[in-house]
Amino acid sequence: MGFMARMHSQGTRARIAVAASAAAVAATVWGVVALVEPGQHSLRDNASRQTDAQRDNDGKKGTDGKPDGKPGGDPASGGPRPRIPEGIAHASESGANAVNITIDDGPDPRWTPQILDVLKKYDVKATFCMVGPAAKAHPDLVKKVVAGGHRLCDHSMDHDTSMDKKPVDYQERQILEAKKLIEEAAGSGAKVEYYRAPGGAFTPDSRRIAAANGMRPLGWNVDTKDFEKPGVAAIVNAVKREMGNGPTVLFHDGGGNRAQTVEALDQVLAWLGDQGRPTGFPVRTEPDTPASGPS
Repeated sequence: MGFMARMHSQGTRARIAVAASAAAVAATVWGVVALVEPGQHSLRDNASRQTDAQRDNDGKKGTDGKPDGKPGGDPASGGPRPRIPEGIAHASESGANAVNITIDDGPDPRWTPQILDVLKKYDVKATFCMVGPAAKAHPDLVKKVVAGGHRLCDHSMDHDTSMDKKPVDYQERQILEAKKLIEEAAGSGAKVEYYRAPGGAFTPDSRRIAAANGMRPLGWNVDTKDFEKPGVAAIVNAVKREMGNGPTVLFHDGGGNRAQTVEALDQVLAWLGDQGRPTGFPVRTEPDTPASGPS
């Protein structure tokens, strides 16, 4: 074979090799996409994080430092589709003038019944953010909360305020095991409708896990600091002073002596009545119903 013929043959083989290599790469990429596309962790998690970052640019911030999210509708139908988003809720289902009363860290056999009595006195419904083991230990109280028309919120298993620094599988166990214990204690098919991270230690993953399991991430706007036992007047004044931040107020029925909280809650609910402020539950789905205020 002459020199030119050999060169032509080698060039042809090189072009064939390059084409085959490109086809193999394309097939490999397609195969990876095909394997991941049905909703496996890699792509879905990245999409969740991007969505969270976009949502974090919108909405009112609470004192937990986390804003509300405003995701869009259903792209398939072209219209809005109510769903539980990953954005942290602060707004009220009952409108812009309404106040959400939320109670954390229980149930507690001494203080939860007293909190329930005060709420009943003013015909106010609240959201109780319960710790899993406490709910398991006091199923009678969980049932009383549900029977009173109040809503349930998951506040994790161990109230670990450093959850945002822990692995995703740890966060998932803390959230889902607590949800299971609270719902088992409640019985009668009652559902946990919110998730509040201990100390506001939300992460994009914990928000995604909560929303995927039917729980709206729940923040707060008014921190009464009642857990520090600063005195009844200080707790009441904190509510009055911070109410302009937004409608969701944080109280506690667990974690210590809550005598100040019980008395302060009574005064706060009386004050809200005098102000003509209704109470309600935090928003769960997006888009909000027409009656809901801005989130």
